[in-house]
Order: sequence, then structure tokens, then C-alpha cells
Amino acid sequence: MVAIMKRKIRRPSSSSSSPLGSGTGMLSLPPPFLSSSHNTFHSKPLHFNTLDEALSTFNRMLHKQPPPSTVDFNRLLTSIAKTKHHSTLLSLSRQMDSFGIPPDVYTLAIVINSLCHLNRVDFAFSALAKILKLGHQPDATTFTTLIRGLCVEGKIGEALHLFDKMIGEGFQPNVVTYGTLINGLCKVGNTSAAIRLLRSMEQGNCQPNVVVFSTLIDSLCKDRQVTEAFNIFSEMITKGISPNIVTYNSLIHGLCKLCEWKHVTTLMNEMVDSKIMPDVFTLNTVVDALCKEGMVAEAHDVVDMMIHRGVEPNVVTYNALMDGHCLRNEVDVAVKVFDTMVHKDCVANVISYNTLINGYCKIQSVDKAMYLFEEMSRQELTPNTVTYNTLIHGLCHVGRLQDAISLFHEMVARGQIPDLVTYRTLSDYLCKNRHLDKAMALLKAIEGSNWDPDIQIYTTILDGMCRAGELEDARDLFSNLSSKGLQPNVWTYNIMIHGLCKQGLLAEASKLFSEMNKNGCSPNDCTYNLITRGFLRNNEALRTIELLEEMLARGFSVDVSTTTLLVGMLSDDGLDQSVKQILCKIVILYERNLGETLLFQFWMEAPSEKLMVTECEELSMKLTFHEELQEYDPMVGDRARKGVVMRVKTNVS
Repeated sequence: MVAIMKRKIRRPSSSSSSPLGSGTGMLSLPPPFLSSSHNTFHSKPLHFNTLDEALSTFNRMLHKQPPPSTVDFNRLLTSIAKTKHHSTLLSLSRQMDSFGIPPDVYTLAIVINSLCHLNRVDFAFSALAKILKLGHQPDATTFTTLIRGLCVEGKIGEALHLFDKMIGEGFQPNVVTYGTLINGLCKVGNTSAAIRLLRSMEQGNCQPNVVVFSTLIDSLCKDRQVTEAFNIFSEMITKGISPNIVTYNSLIHGLCKLCEWKHVTTLMNEMVDSKIMPDVFTLNTVVDALCKEGMVAEAHDVVDMMIHRGVEPNVVTYNALMDGHCLRNEVDVAVKVFDTMVHKDCVANVISYNTLINGYCKIQSVDKAMYLFEEMSRQELTPNTVTYNTLIHGLCHVGRLQDAISLFHEMVARGQIPDLVTYRTLSDYLCKNRHLDKAMALLKAIEGSNWDPDIQIYTTILDGMCRAGELEDARDLFSNLSSKGLQPNVWTYNIMIHGLCKQGLLAEASKLFSEMNKNGCSPNDCTYNLITRGFLRNNEALRTIELLEEMLARGFSVDVSTTTLLVGMLSDDGLDQSVKQILCKIVILYERNLGETLLFQFWMEAPSEKLMVTECEELSMKLTFHEELQEYDPMVGDRARKGVVMRVKTNVS
């Protein structure tokens, strides 16, 4: 491909006409000129009712003696290209070669177009090489077709290189060439580069059209850069280019994402004033956004307004309304919307049923969800993976694990392929219900399927193993994660650290804790609390102090379980007084909420206010309560002296 792009290409004369037509980026081929020597059949444009009719004509032409000219075959290929039977077209072009019918530049241009449609731009460049070998010159439309093919395959860099090559050889890009590249850049999220290309386009002799502006506006809105989108919109109006329904729909979608409902209303009114009526896509955009924000009543108002304007809602509209009600747990109202839809002869689809099934599962009405599942079959609708996943989770959530497993087997038997969501759900509930053997069997089944288990599934299995006391198996599985190409996340480490600490294996837990940062996984507050509790239970005060100081430096919180163990350690008369003093300073200076929690613990254990004060004096290392505790934390000291038990921090991990 690179070699072809480096070849010297002569610029055609200004009188040269495009063999591919102009202005589409796809082929729009005029019927090639036919000499008067051809009979009437070949002189007429070739039209076919079916592909079989075209193939039959091709076969007759191929075996005719003398054979028709390449021009006649090009007319037939053009007709087939318009029907989008690109694979068939390429097969016919190969048959022409085998029968000795030489391709011309028109034939190869048609072939290039079909190859690009089939995402085989590499072969399209081979056809370009053949054009050059025949001594012909490609034109701007051929270049545009190749650029579009590269953009479709995501090869934007190569498309830009070909664009530069095209200009370097003296070919003038047209609005379709620029529009194709701008669309390609927007598709890969490089809107800024697309805008720079727009500016370059304006500096030349090619002015952008509504399609180019709408493409940029849509991309900016998807990036939530709605202000910039409106700037482009204003520029478009200033240049005298009228926006169309696509332009307005993109802007409305962008405003909806930002919940700018007043501006949405203003823009819709502006559309109507400009004689551009909002369509069902406009309606669905607004309704869906309102429903996701919980504004279902307002969504119904929009639907009523649109019906009044002659825009009838479709299944997408009704699905959005049903989803809005289900998000508010108003499943009965969602069912009424469903009934209205059916009454208006709008056919429900799989998404309609999935929405209601999800709604029923959320409110734990699984039997009603199962009834809808069976209704789908009666309506000749095939449940998809989402349907099964929703029901499997719903059944598991209400404790019907065996029914969920049966449904899983039914799903597989019906040819519906489970995905990672299916496997995650079943693995999670099997482990929670202590069916570790079944969870392991499922893991092996996943490993033998088209899916690779992700770290979430392995983490779930590791948790099940640790809870079941099968630490050796958990160690083996954890150590093999890297060989499976998986990196443990913070929850994977937390589960292993917790399991090791429960077994008193603090040295191994500490080693794993140290490895986290080296492996690019930072501990969180849960990690610190887990390992701190391990050392507290083992009465290792010095290591506890180190961990508490690290937590303080990182801004992490101590949870209630860790606090309870700290209280127990501080109450131990056998604890070295210097160590106790350090611990006291840490826990009181740690943060006020922690001090409040400790005071609450002492108050719960104290039979009288006097004992509470005594314990607090112990906490402040027998120093004068009213002065020293005040020195550590004025608010805690003052309120504790008055016998006030303050808010308790319950940050439990």
C-alpha cells in the first residue's frame, strides 16, 4: 500500500471527467457511453428486478460470441453495485478476467468501491496499482473511496497520509473527501483534529456543507462540549447554511445529556419556527433522557405534545417510558404503558419484555417476571442473553439458586451463549451459598468456553475458598493468576490478606500487603483495616502503630471493627505504658470522629458516668483529664467532660 502511495501520479487535465461520478464518496456511476455498433439490448440502461436476473444476464453476456465490450459489463456491474451485493460483484469481475475480458479504469473503480464496502481496503489498493499499471489516472472520487475505506477500518493515520498524498499530486479534494475524513476523525474521538481540518477546508476553495457541520456538532455533543457545538451551529447559520433535522437532533441530544431542559424546549420551538418538525428520533431522545433522570411525568407530557403535532411514538418511545417507571419501581404503571403500546398496534420487542422483566426482578416479583419470559415464546420472540441474565440474577437474589441453575442450563440448551455477566452472577451466588464445588465446576466450564474468566470471577472464587477455610487452594489459584494474564485488583488482595490474617499468617499477609504497591495496586482503607486488625488480634502493638500512622498519612479511616480492637488493646493493663501513650496520641489525634467512636465504646461499657470519666482519664494516660484531653483535641475534651456522647463514625468496610 505504501509503495503505491509513493508512486508518481499525474494530475488529470481539467477536462477529464470522473469515472465514478462526484460528490458521494461512494460510487454513483453514470451509464458508460456505448458505441452505436452495439445492439439495442446493450444500448439501454441495465435494470434488474432480482439478483438472479442480473446473474443470468451476465452469464449470457459471458458466453456470447463475439463477447460484449468491457463497457457493457461495467454497466451490469454498476447495477449490481447499487444493490450492495459486493461479494457477488467481485466474483463476477474475476470471471471476466478468466474469460479474457480486460478491465478498464471504470471496472477497477467499481471493484475498489466494493472492496472498501467489504472492509478489504488492502485489496482495494491492489486494484489502484492495476489502474496505474494500465497507464490510467485515479481521480478525486477514487481517492475519496479509498480514504473512506481506511476510515471505516479505523486507519485514520493512513487516511490522512493518502489525503496529503492526493493534494501533493495536485488533486483537489471535494466536500465529500473532507466530510469523509472529518467523520472518520470524529468517530475515533479526535474532534479537535476534525475542526482543524474544517478550518483548512475553508481556507481552500471547498466550502463545508450541512453534512460536515452536522458531523462536527454531533461529535462535540457526544463529548459533552455543547457550548462549542453551539458555536459551530452559529457559524453555520452565519455562513447561510441551513441546519437540518440531524443538526437539531444532535444539539438536543447534547442538551439532554446536560439536563438543560429549558434550552431543549427553546431549541425545539426554534425548529418548528424554522419549518423543521421534530421527528420520532427527537421525541425518543428527549423522552429517554427525562426518564433516566426520573422525570417520567414530564416525559409523558412530551409524548402527548408530539402526538398533538402528528409524531406518533414508536416502540423505542414506549420502551423508554416503561424503563422510566421501572426505575421508580412503578412496574404496574409500566405494564399499563406496555398495554397502551400494544393497543396502538405498536409491536413489542425483546427490549420491551426485558424492561418489564427487570422491573419485576427489582421488586422481587420473580414469578411475574417468569410469566413474561414464557409470554415471549408465545409471541415468537427469542429471549436474549440480557433476558436470561436478568432472570438468573432475580432468582438468585430471592434465594432460588437451583431455579437459576436450571434456567442457565435451559439458556445453553436453546443456543443462547452465556456471557461474563451470567458467569459472574452464578459464581457469586454459588460461593455465597457455600456451593464451592459447583462454583469450581462452573469456573472450569468458563475456561473451556469462548470466554476468558475475568479477575472479578476469580476474586469471587477466592473469597469462597477463604470463607470455606480452603486457604491452600486459594493460594494456588491466586499464584496462578499471572499465568492466566490477569492482574489482581485491590479486592483480590483484600480477600487474600483477610484469609491469611484469619489463619494467623501475618508474615505472609504483610508480604502480600507490601507487594501490592510494587504491582501497581494501591491499598485502600479496607486493606489497611484488615491487616491492622490482624496485628491487633495478635497483640502486636508496634506494627499496629506503624499501620495507623500510614493510614493517617494517606487519609484513610479506621472502621468500627478496628476501633473495637483498639479499645481492647488500650484497656489491657499489661500493655507497655510508653506504647500505650503513643497509641493514645495516634487515636486521639487521628481525627475527631475516631475520638468520638472511642468515647462511645467506653460509654457503652461503663456502668456510670464516673466510670466513663475514669476510663477517659486512662485513655489520656492518667494526666489531668480536663487539661490534657483538651490539649489533644479541644472539642473532644470539652464535650467528654460534660458527659456528652458524640456522633459515632460507622465507616465499616
